[in-house]
Amino acid sequence: MNHEYTNHLERFGLESFRPGQKDVIDSVMDGRDSLCIMPTGGGKSLCYQLPAVAREGVTLVVSPLIALMKDQVDSLEDRGISATLINSSISQADQWHRLERMADGEYDLVYIAPERLRSSAFMKTAAAANIQLLAVDEAHCISQWGHDFRPDYARLGRLRRRLNQPQTIALTATATELVRKDICAVLELESPKIFVSGFARKNLRLKVEAPSSNSAKDHRLIEFIKQTPGSGIVYAATRKSCEHLVPLLQENLKRRVEFYHAGLEPQERRSVQEDFMSGRIPIMVATNAFGMGVDKADLRFVVHYNLPGSLEAYYQEAGRAGRDGKMSTCLMLFSYQDRFIQQFFIDNSYPEPDVVGEVYEFLRSFEKDPIELTLQEVKDHLDLTIGNEGVANCENLLEKNGAIERLDSSQNLASVKIDSDLPTLLDLLPRDARSQRHVMRGLEKVVGDLRHERVFFQPNKFADDLEMKWESVVRALRQINKLSVVDYVPPFRGRAVHLLQPDTAFDDLQIDFSELDERKSAEYKKLDRVVSFAQSGRCRQLEILEYFGDAERPICGQCDNCQKHGLASSGISEEEISDGCLYVVQVAISGAARAKGRVGKTLLAQMLTGSTAKKVSQLKLHRLSTFGLLQRLKQTDVSELIELLVASGLLEQKQNTKFRPVVSVTHLGASVMKGEKLSTVLPIAQSEIGSRIEKFYAKKKPNRAESEVEIEADEVDPPNPELADEAAEDHEKSQLIVESDQGKTHQPDVAITPETDFSEQSVLPVTKTLPIPPSDSDGGASEAIRLEHPPVQQASLIPHWDATEATDTAEVWYWTWKLFVDGYSAEQIKPIRSLSQKQLLEHLLLALKHERPCELNWIFDESTLTEINADDADYPISKVDTSQRVRLAEKYGELELNYFLTVQRKQTNSSEMSEIP
Repeated sequence: MNHEYTNHLERFGLESFRPGQKDVIDSVMDGRDSLCIMPTGGGKSLCYQLPAVAREGVTLVVSPLIALMKDQVDSLEDRGISATLINSSISQADQWHRLERMADGEYDLVYIAPERLRSSAFMKTAAAANIQLLAVDEAHCISQWGHDFRPDYARLGRLRRRLNQPQTIALTATATELVRKDICAVLELESPKIFVSGFARKNLRLKVEAPSSNSAKDHRLIEFIKQTPGSGIVYAATRKSCEHLVPLLQENLKRRVEFYHAGLEPQERRSVQEDFMSGRIPIMVATNAFGMGVDKADLRFVVHYNLPGSLEAYYQEAGRAGRDGKMSTCLMLFSYQDRFIQQFFIDNSYPEPDVVGEVYEFLRSFEKDPIELTLQEVKDHLDLTIGNEGVANCENLLEKNGAIERLDSSQNLASVKIDSDLPTLLDLLPRDARSQRHVMRGLEKVVGDLRHERVFFQPNKFADDLEMKWESVVRALRQINKLSVVDYVPPFRGRAVHLLQPDTAFDDLQIDFSELDERKSAEYKKLDRVVSFAQSGRCRQLEILEYFGDAERPICGQCDNCQKHGLASSGISEEEISDGCLYVVQVAISGAARAKGRVGKTLLAQMLTGSTAKKVSQLKLHRLSTFGLLQRLKQTDVSELIELLVASGLLEQKQNTKFRPVVSVTHLGASVMKGEKLSTVLPIAQSEIGSRIEKFYAKKKPNRAESEVEIEADEVDPPNPELADEAAEDHEKSQLIVESDQGKTHQPDVAITPETDFSEQSVLPVTKTLPIPPSDSDGGASEAIRLEHPPVQQASLIPHWDATEATDTAEVWYWTWKLFVDGYSAEQIKPIRSLSQKQLLEHLLLALKHERPCELNWIFDESTLTEINADDADYPISKVDTSQRVRLAEKYGELELNYFLTVQRKQTNSSEMSEIP
């Protein structure tokens, strides 16, 4: 532990760090730019607050949440930490006073809104102050790929340069990989260290239910809240839903219920929020407008009455529960029809070009500038089908493309922007225009080095500084504003739109709508992911962790899916996982890998248990090396195991083709096959199926990270459901061979490959038998196959086997033939199988009898093959010279040799040949 700063923990009332905090703080203390993605309630604030008090200088915190700023500053001051905020909620005099104290280095932390960086006075003070760290909170607002994009945040990179590129930490609760890249690019971070951690919330019980109707959904909501004591939030997608739910819950519950949405007056919203935070209102029904800045520790539940638009939004809202560390429940009442509500929101967010053009031309029709119209007034005048959010997004797009600028009055301030790098603009004015030149000098002083940025100023103070009457200043400003490089906007109330190109028609703006379409498509994909989450049978927490790229991905053991499968959070270590359980898990994953994403759970279970079902043979699954390796278990047991593997994130099930879900291996599953990340197997080991596995496979040797035994993992291919009804080439890279059903005691397995040299082997593996191969009655054994491309080989576990111990003739020939199929040579197979050359041929004759394909080069050398292939006679051995024929006959037996060559040649020439899947 770094005692240089950890002694400051007690100043925050803490004794230790939460998961992930120390790593981030170490990075900041080392002077690195950093990006911290940590979920709501994970303790992001400490990651910049502690360095702020541990180092000299000011930490500047940019945040869009004015209410949260005040809460944070009050909390810091209560702990004796010097902090303040500078925003429009305080008087101008207070702002100047705090700026002076900031310049004097009296604050450890200063909180500002991003708009504050447009103030020349603030920028001058900030440039002179010793800013040791810039913290950008809610950093996802920077990215246009994020779920809460804010244009002012997009300017932070450029404005950061004006502060001389201070060390920066960006923080957010939700950011996908695309958003992370955008944040780093916009902020121009230098080789930032990225932290994604803490998304696993052990005290959150995630549940999804799907009531059959709206009335059933209402009934379930009432029932759930009655059964769940304490405070909570019910999130609904629309104001209409909120207004429906509040009287319903008030009528059926004994607790007070209120609603919160953006349609309430500001004072009403503040009052309701304060009552909720104080506990006077235990249950809040709200749209997603409620929650930013809400930090109530004792929320026992969060309910999503409607489907949220993204997993980012879902987990940020669900994560507001249980911040005190106590168990809390997050329930989603899933209805597929709710998807259409979110589709409406997406369409509003990305309006069609003709709607954008309609809004723009309407704004151009006004002579007054700036235009003080509400979004609702624009919508009503044009009779648009989109909502206010849609109008706002039309303005967003126009602003991004330089057609308009949206302005906030900033307490009735005037503003100016100078788009020129000339040292002075005085030379652009007539020499005899004294008033204009005097006012221009004043404007250049106000703007300072903030060229190309809008700078706000107080009209009366500006006039007083110039010792002019405001009316005279206005006349001069009108003339100055005619210069193309000067853009002056007079004071106004509320919010307004300023036209930057009033003479340019919409068609001449040349707006590229392709990026808009791309972002719209991305939003639909996010919505699809929420639907997938709701319908998933896997651990809910695992779904979340994978989505956000959290490196540690334990299953929670307490969500509805984990409970359904009997999975529980484990208290045992990896070393305590039994060999048998790990072996069976690895075999099941290996089987899914070899099936190449072609089959569903039932067929996979049938293949692993050695089923003779017709579909198994049709798809050539009986020829996979994992066929029958779990035959000691019932098919129902293996099906249950596969369900657990899916729930644990080791396998995944996707419905890439309608009504045909297929199973494939995840990267996490591939790691387990390699003996890595074994902790993911712990819940399976503790389940009921785990104990059943132990009965039959207790002595199996799996692949552990420290074991000498190696099981190679297949390269995980993407599922290809189109292959589900046809054969495909299956180049096996590794195989697992199971020990006998009799469970004989044996020495450790020895890794043998087709490259193994047996000439100096003094100790061979001990004898053991193999599973009985599929019989001719399985409907697939009669299909001839031919190896045209020998498989690539990796290290495998191949047992030594004595044919004399076999009790079934088929068991004898099949495994000799299978080793040839898998690329082993005759010289390797003979010691493995304890066979003479003649016995080797006898096994292949039996394989031919069962219509299994054999290759001449399996037993004949190149020179013999040349002679055999010299003529196309029915009995090719008759064409071999006498001495060679005698030698071959002695070696193999003439009748057997003739039979082998004849049958093999006929099979090779058969038009019914098919290739190995």
